[in-house]
Amino acid sequence: MGITRGAALAAIIAAALVVGACNKEKTPKVDAAAERAAALERSRKAAFGTQVNALETAKGIEADVNQKAAESVDKIEKDAR
Repeated sequence: MGITRGAALAAIIAAALVVGACNKEKTPKVDAAAERAAALERSRKAAFGTQVNALETAKGIEADVNQKAAESVDKIEKDAR
């Protein structure tokens, strides 16, 4: 009475699954927003700080221009009535 090939193969697969499951490293919980904010702060102080600051300034200007354009359109529509 020996072990059949199928039983031996099943035992090997089961052992491999158990060993594989035990060796998984648990990934640390990372807050994406906090990491993004920290990366932005690091980039401001690194070699590309000038470009990062320029990009932030450009985004601010864009928001201001968009707001003024919307106000202008609203005024024109109001005057057209």
